[in-house]
Amino acid sequence: MQVRAALLADAPAIAEIYNHGIEDRVATFETKPRSADDVAAWFDGVHPILVVEDDGRVIAFAATSTYRPRDCYRGIAEVSVYVARASRCRGAGRLVLQELFTACQQAGYWKLVSRVFPENTASRRLIASLGFREVGVYEKHGQLDGVWRDVIIVERLLIEG
Repeated sequence: MQVRAALLADAPAIAEIYNHGIEDRVATFETKPRSADDVAAWFDGVHPILVVEDDGRVIAFAATSTYRPRDCYRGIAEVSVYVARASRCRGAGRLVLQELFTACQQAGYWKLVSRVFPENTASRRLIASLGFREVGVYEKHGQLDGVWRDVIIVERLLIEG
């Protein structure tokens, strides 16, 4: 497995992997499948996006996006990581996140934040092992398929002190 910066040409593979997460209903509130064009809009030249390739095929990605538009938050990014169903539990998520930390530091970010469904124990274990800390719970943060869902707020500092 090899990590590299994502390219626009990877948008179809990234969309396919993200759509797995949408279908599984354990990683996102999104319900509408995403197209390659939707994913292409993520490439803004500011927020790092990395992929993991295995045998020439994209099997995972980690993407960052704007946390809040206020200037004081410019060094904080939202982070998401998704792994193709057939490639889960092989270390691709860990690998891409570890590399994303470096890419984000180089891009000037000092913190990554995200939200995770409480029952997504695999993601919670992974991110905890990589230094994310759980800082609280948003209760009834959104509805998924008509059911209120809580999310755990997580953060990881990328700088010391």
